[in-house]
Amino acid sequence: MCGIAGEFRFDNTPPDAQTMARMLAKLARRGPDAEGQHADGAVRLGHRRLAIIDLSRKSAQPMVDATTGTALVFNGTIYNYPELRAELIGLGHVFHSDGDTEVILRAYLQWGEACVERLHGMFAFAIWNRDRLFLARDRLGIKPLYYTETSGYFRFASTPQALLAAGGVDTSLDAVALHHHFTLHAVVPAPRTILNGIRKLAPGTTLTVDARGDLLHRRYWALKAQRPAQAGTEAEWTEAIHDGLRQAVKKRIEIADVKVGVLLSGGLDSSLLVALLAEQGVADLMTFSIGFEDQPEERGSEFEYSDPVAAMYGTRHHKILIPNAEVLRRLPEAVEQMSEPMFAQDAVAFYLLAERVSQTVKVVQSGQGADEVFGGYFWYPRMAAEAAGSPLARFRKHYFDRDHDEFLAMTMPAFHGSDYTGELVAAHLAEPFADEFIDQVLRMDTTMLITDDPVKRVDNMTMAWGLEARVPFLDHTLVELAASMPPALKLASEGKHVLKNIARGRVPDAVIDRKKGYFPMPALKYVRGDFLDFMRDILDSRACRNRGLYQRAYVDKLLDAPESHHTRIQGSKLWHLALTEYWLQRHA
Repeated sequence: MCGIAGEFRFDNTPPDAQTMARMLAKLARRGPDAEGQHADGAVRLGHRRLAIIDLSRKSAQPMVDATTGTALVFNGTIYNYPELRAELIGLGHVFHSDGDTEVILRAYLQWGEACVERLHGMFAFAIWNRDRLFLARDRLGIKPLYYTETSGYFRFASTPQALLAAGGVDTSLDAVALHHHFTLHAVVPAPRTILNGIRKLAPGTTLTVDARGDLLHRRYWALKAQRPAQAGTEAEWTEAIHDGLRQAVKKRIEIADVKVGVLLSGGLDSSLLVALLAEQGVADLMTFSIGFEDQPEERGSEFEYSDPVAAMYGTRHHKILIPNAEVLRRLPEAVEQMSEPMFAQDAVAFYLLAERVSQTVKVVQSGQGADEVFGGYFWYPRMAAEAAGSPLARFRKHYFDRDHDEFLAMTMPAFHGSDYTGELVAAHLAEPFADEFIDQVLRMDTTMLITDDPVKRVDNMTMAWGLEARVPFLDHTLVELAASMPPALKLASEGKHVLKNIARGRVPDAVIDRKKGYFPMPALKYVRGDFLDFMRDILDSRACRNRGLYQRAYVDKLLDAPESHHTRIQGSKLWHLALTEYWLQRHA
């Protein structure tokens, strides 16, 4: 786990060391253990290290092969690196370190750009081989990779903040991206961001940049959601998923030279991780839960569910209770760490939780991805029950935060256009190799929407404290297996039926049978008091008015009744506007 950055010049001027230093300063929290730079002609690479595997300096980065001059910067973890290392040694490669970084470097030297197809894990990396720059991102986009390009240079980094620190970025707003952002709960699918000058590499994709500045993207992985030729029984599917999840959890506990904990929310997913880790004999298992103040409409913690799980397995449990005043005081810090604006109220929760967790461990397992992969959200059955309409219409009705007409009423005419998000979603749903409508939906969620919502959120907020979060439910082999499973085995039992089968007897029944919960932070959902004053100040500020993004009539309507305007999945529309403007004020 680390922060990476680089610059490739096309104008016959060498990259500047001070520019790289500014970029790395913005990545310091992602990698608090060490810093390094490597310059070679038109390229300069930078790295901030969080030491997890091979803690010695032998795995320091940038890592350079002495014979060829090929250089690598890498963020992530490769779970099958011991097997790959053994294979490469058999092919004649000599290793000088014991970690996964050198395995990527030598895999590239052996297999070229096809090396990514052999890597099992979460990763974003860049390799310089004297005449071109090769970048890659893992299949599900767990690790981020942003870039900016001009006629004179190409720059990349783990965060937009690092690119902005380098200077020269076009910070005007992308109208298409804004439409996605306000329709899909702050999801802006790759390659766009809301800033015209910053783009991101899509999951499961590589990017090659040559000395002329030409960019070549290659998609190396795609998810199929089709039934196998041999139909399986429910018991067979349950056993297959159980085995796949067991292996995913095992990989993510074994590949580390430091202690690994679990973020225990009190929900089914994280509780099941605790059970599987305990079954594998993990000693002194540490678990961490966070809670906030209650509101009349909603409880602020799930301790009543997480406590029994911790007691059942005798974990060393840490309970963290955050008062609302602390949430509001620390909210600017959390926004500072957001690579892009994030609407989900649990972004701030994860930031505050990660701070405390990082004082005890450097790696945690988290349950992100289970709802998307195994059909856990309430809107999936509602979509499935829609008998009429196109796939887009069935999806839109239960998911979009705002329909196109409301977007037009919210934003100024300079940002108006066609229904960009409807067009995007329709195209994704129509991609081949999905048997049923719910297969189409879950595949899109898993390969696109999740990347720029919960996955990005967890990466940002844990790495802000030098904490690595591992997500077993997004192991790509488990995801492929789940995608081939009949949707009925996911949507039954009010969602995640197969996981509930696996959990029965391993997790308290109260956790399994409870109504689906969400990471609670009621103060950002039912906006009142100091939180309302905070949002009002942002939206009434001169900066907001001068930006010319929002129509004042729409803003005033939300401010006049802040608790009355929620999205279809119960997000605060007022918070959406205030958070976006606040992020722009702090970053752009």
